[in-house]
Amino acid sequence: MASSVKPPATAPSPASPAAPSAAARKTGASRERRSTHEGFLTHRRMFWAKLSGALALGLTALYIFVPLPGTHFGSSWLGYALGTIGALLILWLTMLGVRKRAITPGRWSLKGWTSAHVYLGLCVTVIGTLHSGFHFGWNVHTLAWALMLIVVASGVFGIWVYATLPRALSANRYDAEGAITERQMVEALRSIDRQIHEAAQPLDPQAAALVGQSLEQNPFGGSLWNRMTGRYPDCATHRAMMDLRALRAARQRTKDDLLGRIDALLARKDAMLDRLRQHLKLKAWLQGWLYVHVPVTFALIAALCAHVVSVFFYW
Repeated sequence: MASSVKPPATAPSPASPAAPSAAARKTGASRERRSTHEGFLTHRRMFWAKLSGALALGLTALYIFVPLPGTHFGSSWLGYALGTIGALLILWLTMLGVRKRAITPGRWSLKGWTSAHVYLGLCVTVIGTLHSGFHFGWNVHTLAWALMLIVVASGVFGIWVYATLPRALSANRYDAEGAITERQMVEALRSIDRQIHEAAQPLDPQAAALVGQSLEQNPFGGSLWNRMTGRYPDCATHRAMMDLRALRAARQRTKDDLLGRIDALLARKDAMLDRLRQHLKLKAWLQGWLYVHVPVTFALIAALCAHVVSVFFYW
């Protein structure tokens, strides 16, 4: 008894930048560009790393060797100096988002600005801690210091993300046949769904219901946790494939082996889904850390303003 299978669900097709050609990847010129590429961490022979390190060491030496009051260190001349330097640096560091929208080559290129942002951001943790005089409590002053550490920690995580994940993202897009973009992954899923839908028309109701689970699945569905981990334990396609294999094993093989052909198509779709989900997971990690870094930065500025007002008017 034949049963008609529902047509495949329509999935959105997000745009994706075109992949580099195979010829470009095989040329010696491209290898030379990669080998001579200077990243923002090593920009100008790590000029900003050296400058930030020297600044942190100099201020630490002042804190250690200059005789200052043991209590209320922040209200001493060095405490005020450290606080002013730290506050100005924090405000300047927030300007990177504005800087990304401007094009200025040379010394103040975006790469140079980003390098300064990273290393001076790390230096701020030293300046802010010295400014506190290591006196912490349940107050707005310590809140500003804690938010500063969260911003810096999320930024360090962002550096790791940008240093490692683009390579994994590129490797996931390439196979023995060349590169495939996100759009092509989605189109490949649609093509496989059409083939499954056509092949499954003669199936009996029990087998057709199993295949229908896969065709009705939204490849972009799932929770935020699923997207961030790339794990989909309730994947309808994988479940349909395993259930169809169990059904095929329990039945007598026919000459045309229709279930075998559909099983092969489901296996192809399952592999393509894994590839697309890995792609989406890497993209989520590349962008997701900013959802911590940016909002906490604004919270830090608010806490910093409260800290300054409370010191000058209520201290």
